[in-house]
Parts: sequence; structure tokens; C-alpha cells
Amino acid sequence: MAPQTDAAACDVAVIGGGIVGLGIAWELLRSGRSVTLIDPAPAEGATFAAAGMLAPVSELHYQEEDLLELTLESAGLWPGFAAALGPDAGYLPTPTLALGADAADRRALADLREVQLAHGLGVEPLTVREARAQEPLVGPGISGAFAIAEDHQVDPRRAARAILAVLGASDEASVVRRSAAGLVHSDAGDLDSAVTGVLLDDGTVLAAGEVVVANGLAAAALEGLPSRARLPLRPVYGDILRLRVPAHLDPLLTATVRGLVRGLPVYLVPRADGTVVIGATQREDGSSAVSAGGVYQLLRDAQVLVPAVAELELLECTARARPGTPDNAPLLGRVATAGGEADVPGVVIATGFFRHGVLLTPAAALICRQLIDGIADTRWTRFRPDRFSPATAKEA
Repeated sequence: MAPQTDAAACDVAVIGGGIVGLGIAWELLRSGRSVTLIDPAPAEGATFAAAGMLAPVSELHYQEEDLLELTLESAGLWPGFAAALGPDAGYLPTPTLALGADAADRRALADLREVQLAHGLGVEPLTVREARAQEPLVGPGISGAFAIAEDHQVDPRRAARAILAVLGASDEASVVRRSAAGLVHSDAGDLDSAVTGVLLDDGTVLAAGEVVVANGLAAAALEGLPSRARLPLRPVYGDILRLRVPAHLDPLLTATVRGLVRGLPVYLVPRADGTVVIGATQREDGSSAVSAGGVYQLLRDAQVLVPAVAELELLECTARARPGTPDNAPLLGRVATAGGEADVPGVVIATGFFRHGVLLTPAAALICRQLIDGIADTRWTRFRPDRFSPATAKEA
């Protein structure tokens, strides 16, 4: 049976209702376009588990410096992005405190600081006494501390709910709670012809002037991707915990605490509702279940930095997969045709954000809107989604 076309066409269809897809849909709606978001369970994937650290400084990793310009750009957009959503966006300009548990951890953080300083980033060393003056429940046995004023946080669940509420209240937006099966082209036999809509899993077609593919790991399995849209995505699982702070310890922290404990990273993110998020492990074992070893590791290491964690109420243990790429950078932009002479019309890719999905949401939204407006910011061409195509590599 041939697919049946849905007569309710829209200007833009966004495949994927995680925080990135939601942010893109909202940005495009604000630009005056009609938008349809396609996702069977919006905000229930990686967004549901994410801690929401907006941390371009402390997230700087060796050999990933190419990402820094994009992460700094997006961090700078977050205050305005959140303000436009309103008070329910869950954005907090809380600072970050980086802690080293032992001498080796302190040295590793100090070495990283040299790289951060080389890029003009603000990281201030603190004595243990100064760190405990700022955060009295930090353990006295830590070896070193660094203050990072520019790394903030947002609650991704609250931000996602706020965007879904805006989409639900708008006459120019709709949410289709189904899965996308593939892209529809103007010439069904030519994957580089213009994309004109989305094939849904029930066989219907949603016609759209533009399609944004932002459904994380599932993007690689879509039918009808352009010939150069090789999307080498891998699932990177993480365990994350949520705990309630009892009244006698509230507030447990006023800053996000990121630390190294015997070389292993751990973070504690305080929420405005009296809870704290502790995370996150990083594993590529293919298991979507919560790891008992991961939970033990997180609680053990968090207590080294903040001993009072032992007195908190454990509310939730969650595991989700984040979409990683070979270079840990996003797949973001349009896709060249097979010959490389032009871009495939009607489609933009926005996936592969790995651990930076929440942080990069405003930038991804802006870049997608600009591309649909016909504006290509050359700063971000390094993240084109066709960069792993053999044809692209041969041309380079």
C-alpha cells in the first residue's frame, strides 16, 4: 500500500522530542513558522536523565578543543533562551566548584586548568578552607579546589515541560506522538532530491517544507537519509541518581560540585526543589539497565566530596543512552549531495550531541533556524553531518 499523505502540512517538521528537538521546534515557532514535533514520548529519553550542567569551562576535554567555541556560544545564549521561556524553565546561574579528592586528583585538575587558562577561561584556585567557607558541607579531607563562576545549570525536565506547554498552546504547533520511519523525497528514487516530508510508522506522510532530524540515536535508522548522511552514532550509557535533601541539611550545596575521586569524575547538582542530582557514569557496554556498580561508585565518590550525601533519601536511579560520534562532536547542519556540488534541499540534521545536548540546545536551535533562513554560519561547518561520508573524506 502506498503511503497516505496527511493534508495538514507544516512549514517545518522536527523529528525528535528530546531537549534539542524541543529547543529547535520552539525556536522555529518563534520565527513565525508552523511546526510539527514528531516523537512517541517527548523528553523521556536522554533528556529525562540529564543533569543539565551548562558547563563549557569544566566540560573542556583534551583533544576536544574544537567544541569549545560552540559550547561557549551556547552557554551565552542560555540566559536569554530561558528568560523567553519564563520562570518555569528551571535555569539557575549557580557557579561550579571543582574538587580533587587526593593529590593526584588535584594535580589533574591543575593540569586541566592550564589548558583552560590557555583558552582564556576563568578558573580560580581555592584553598580547602576557602572552598569549605563557600560550601560548608564539603568534606575536610579534599586535596584541592577550583572555582568556576561561568558554569551554570538548568533542569532539563522543567525546560522540556515548559517548551511542550508552549507548543501545546500554539495554534501554529502540534505534537505527533508517533515514531518517524523515514524521510520522503520529491523523487522517490533519488536520495539527494528535495525532502518534502516525513513517513510515520503508521504509513502516513506528514508533508513539510523543511525537516529537521533531531531524534538522537534513532536518526541513523531513518529510511531515506541523503546519500552522504552517514551518521556513525553509538550509544554511551550513563547512570544518574536523584536524592532528596532532608530539612536539617537544606541546602546541601549552593554550587554545582564537580570532582575527581581517585581519577573518576563525579558531580552533584543542587536543584531548587530541595533535591540533588548525582552523576554520571559513562559506559559503552550495551546495557540500558541501571548498573549496580555504577550506583555504588557514584554514591561512594560523592560521599568523599560531600560526606552528608549518606544522609540523603535516594529517590531515583536512571540510565539512558547518549548519542556519541567518533569525534564526540555533534552532527549539525545540511548534507551535501552525492556529487558535493550543493546541499540536499529540505533537510537539516541535528544529532550526536553526546554529553552536551542540554548545553548546546540554544545554539543548535539558532543554527537550524539560520540554515532554514538561508544563512550558513561558517564557524560551524566543522560539525557538518556529512563529514564522515567516504566521499567527503576523499574530497578533504
